[in-house]
Amino acid sequence: MSVLLLRLAGPLQAWGSAARFTRRTTENAPTKSGVLGLLAGAQGRSREADLSDLAALEFGVRIDQPGSRMRDFQTAHHADSGKSMPLSERFYLADAVFVAGVAGEPGLIRALYEALLDPVFLPYLGRRSCPPSRPIPMSEPLETSLKDALERAEWQASRWYQNQFSGSRRPERAPGTGPETLEVLLDCPAGETPDVTLRDLPLSFDPRHRRYGLRGVRWGEPVPVQPPAHDPTDGLPPAAPRTTRCI
Repeated sequence: MSVLLLRLAGPLQAWGSAARFTRRTTENAPTKSGVLGLLAGAQGRSREADLSDLAALEFGVRIDQPGSRMRDFQTAHHADSGKSMPLSERFYLADAVFVAGVAGEPGLIRALYEALLDPVFLPYLGRRSCPPSRPIPMSEPLETSLKDALERAEWQASRWYQNQFSGSRRPERAPGTGPETLEVLLDCPAGETPDVTLRDLPLSFDPRHRRYGLRGVRWGEPVPVQPPAHDPTDGLPPAAPRTTRCI
């Protein structure tokens, strides 16, 4: 089995699993349907294409930087009549960073990795208005389990976020919370009881009749993280080279 790790970082992200009509919510972490849609777009698949091979992939996500939830109100007008459309309420995650992973047959995982290097359709983080701020592939496919890959991946939080928890600037927090551990969400294995169930398994992205099945999610063991050491010279410009005069 091969694993492809994805770095999902950007100013805004939105991962909905139950959005309806004028209220568009977001989950606290990337959804399987959203990430598989990103991968399908990178491969250039049409919205009517078969998704069974992608839906069968094992999926997991690690929350490296939870970000903050924000709400936005949007207005629109009908393209033909010019009449005002209903007010739309949309939720986003701001300044969040996640490590997502998909695991499956090596040939498919390699094809997805290569598609992300040269995507047919530009990837976005849940909505078209949410572009990524950093490269999405973290490395070439790994020959390991998804759980091990998520546990061993380097902490991807932004430097400013990591610096809050380094050296003397690290705030007091209860043991086992904050950056001491990173939360992990995994597909629930068949036959086990999930911690939560989402309508998040993509069956069809056809805009005429989108269809999603139920997906069980379980909370994995928290992943320990080592905060960066504080370097008092970090951020200082390099010293100018010294010149020597010969007399």
